[in-house]
Amino acid sequence: MFAVLKTGGKQYKVQAGDVLRVELLAASAGDKIQFNEILMIGGDAPVLGAPLVAGAAVQAEVIDNIKADKVITFHKRRRKHSSQRTRGHRQQLTLVRVTDILASGGDKSGVAPATGTHAARVAAHNNAPVAAEAPKAKRASKKTEA
Repeated sequence: MFAVLKTGGKQYKVQAGDVLRVELLAASAGDKIQFNEILMIGGDAPVLGAPLVAGAAVQAEVIDNIKADKVITFHKRRRKHSSQRTRGHRQQLTLVRVTDILASGGDKSGVAPATGTHAARVAAHNNAPVAAEAPKAKRASKKTEA
């Protein structure tokens, strides 16, 4: 049995036991997570989602949070200025091992859903106490002065 799941803006075809490198998730090593956005379940009786398969889920265990290989970009502006700039970037990734594919009952399993770091930051920001803002002073308009 295999499944096609969506996470981090990408789609992955997975089976039980596969190891994936996905975009950074808000989970640490050893956590058990669940992907709920399942596009298709294949096997003896394939099920296609429209757009998602209802109640389906893929459970996985987080192995580690890693960084991808460094990507170097070099910008050079020619002619009179001769400016150069070198920039590097290392994308943060999460290694996960797929443990189980659930065709139904994924919403009742009790395993934490896999959320990206942006969703985790927004949720943390919404629950954080907000400092009281000081009232703003009124500005005098220029028309009344003249």
